[in-house]
Formats: sequence, structure tokens, C-alpha cells
Amino acid sequence: MATASNYQQPSPAPTTQQQPTPVNFFKAVNAFHLTAGIKAAIELNVFTAIASGAHDAASIAIYCKTAERGARILCDYLTAHGFLSKNNGRYQLTPESAAFLDRNSRMYIGDAIHFLAGPKQTEAFARLTDSVKKGGSVLESPATDDENPIWVSFARDMGTMMFPLATAVAEMLPLPDNKPSKVLDIAASHGLYGICIAQRHHQAQIVALDWSNVLEVTTENAKRFGISDRHSTIAGDAFKVDFGKDYDAILLTNLLHHFDEETCTTLLKKCNAALKPGGVVAIVEFVPNEDRVTPPDVATFSLTMLAGTPHGDAYTQSELSRMLDNSGYRGLVTRPLPNMMHTLLIASK
Repeated sequence: MATASNYQQPSPAPTTQQQPTPVNFFKAVNAFHLTAGIKAAIELNVFTAIASGAHDAASIAIYCKTAERGARILCDYLTAHGFLSKNNGRYQLTPESAAFLDRNSRMYIGDAIHFLAGPKQTEAFARLTDSVKKGGSVLESPATDDENPIWVSFARDMGTMMFPLATAVAEMLPLPDNKPSKVLDIAASHGLYGICIAQRHHQAQIVALDWSNVLEVTTENAKRFGISDRHSTIAGDAFKVDFGKDYDAILLTNLLHHFDEETCTTLLKKCNAALKPGGVVAIVEFVPNEDRVTPPDVATFSLTMLAGTPHGDAYTQSELSRMLDNSGYRGLVTRPLPNMMHTLLIASK
């Protein structure tokens, strides 16, 4: 007979399925805390303070002109999320924070927060339920509106972040080095794609097209990088203005995702007509796999387009290939851009 002293409860059957947990739900619900934390740290120059030698909460508070308690709690929060390290009460930058969030770094991208977490973006996602019901943005002034001031913010605050992309595109674009060439940069914004091409190909003439308010930033940057003598502009709507003709290359960088497939095809046809024979169109886009859910950082960009545009999307390679085929292009070549989420697609007239 079994007794209380020698009876053992049977071990539960082994299982390979983990019990469900609400952790992902709470991470999602609280994700805006991290956005606010990073934004506060950038606005207060916390990362720059630490890079400059302020390593404890008291020193950081003096540098950033905050309460010591506020500096400690914010820095602990950033440490918990992998933006800082902490040892014996002293904070250090991680390699990524040192590269991208210290204002004195050549790779600083912190100002992108003004666009990425700006009022229009937050409003768009605050109204996401309504956008899902509608199937497109419910904003009164969506991102595709004429002369939208949001694109001035993009041009001023996102340029540094785009520099590695622009440099890679300039290296990959098939342009001659021994004779003049002409490149049209549509939705030029900060202008860095055309600028990097002009620096890589010293006989290239760059024509930047964008809204007139945005082109003020483009022109400033062309002067700053010393290529203004080979840089001109066209102001207006890319679907309406005259492009001119005989371009060796036309750039469509981070543009097609704002529109539906029919509209993209219309623009691609217009570009084809402006290219010289053998000229190329170069497209930079977020290109998810055909399952539309991988890789996650690329595939989820579709939600940004749902919130902020009437009909935009992140298009798969097969969808982009169909647009190019229907617009008269051939010889599509795709190249992933290094260390970025974007893909470069080049097709010939």
C-alpha cells in the first residue's frame, strides 16, 4: 500500500509546446514608451553627453540640464533596452549608439526622430483603426498631397540616414565614366542620391525634381557637397511636369510605395519615354518576400503606407517586375543594398 511518505506524483508528460504568454501583447501596447524614451534622450543630448565624458547620473544631469533622478531613470531605461551599458553606476554607449546617436559622430541619424515620430506619423497611427476600415489613410492631408510640408522635414532630417543607401546606389548604377551623362532624380528630397552619383561620376549632370519647397533643401545640399555646377531642378508634380528627354538614368528612390500599381505603371511609362535608348530606371524600395510577411522589418512597412497614404504598399519583386514589364523595360537586375532594408532594382529601356 502506498503511504504519504513514499508516494510520488507522476511526472507530467513532456511537451514541446510552450505555454502561451501575454508578453508580446504588453510589448506591443507599451512600444510607444520606447519611442518616447529615445526621443527624450535625443532631445536632451544624453548620448552626446556620455560620449563627451559624462558617465554617471549626476554628470549626465548637469550636461543635459535635467534632474539627476530623471537622468538616472531615463538612462536605466535605455540600458534595459540595449542603447547603453551600465557598470557600477557608470553608463557607456553601445557601438550602435556611439555611431548613430552621438551628435558628434559622422554617422549621426538622431534627427530622423523629428520625421519618423513627428505629428503626422503619430496622427496617422492614432487613426489606424479607421484606415484599416477604409483601406487607406484617413488623414485630411495624406503624404501624397501637393507641397506637403512633411517632405521638407523628411529632406532636412532624414538625409544623413540615407547617405549609405545613396553611396551604394552610386556605386552600382551603370553610368559611363569617360563621357557626359544625364540623370533625373525624381522626388529628389535631400538630393543625396543625385549628389553621390555626381561625386562618383564626374561628368554626370543631375536634374532634381520635387516640390518647390523641398527643392530649397536639395539645392542647399548640392552647394554644400560642391556639385551645384552640375545640378539643376524641375519643380512640380512628377505626374504632370515635363521631364525633358535623353536621360541615361532616372532615379525612383522610395517613391513607388506611395501609390497603387496602376499609378506606378503610369509613372514608369513616363520615365521610359524620357530615357535614351539603353538608358536605365533605378528603383530603391522596401521589397518583401512573396509571402508578404518576411523579412519582418521590410514586410511591416506596408502598414506605414496604409496609415499614411491612400493606396500605397510595399511591393514584392514579382509585382515590381510586372510594373516594369508593362512599362516597356527589360533586363531587370535586383541588388540588395548592404546593411539596409532596401533593394535596388535596375531595368533598361
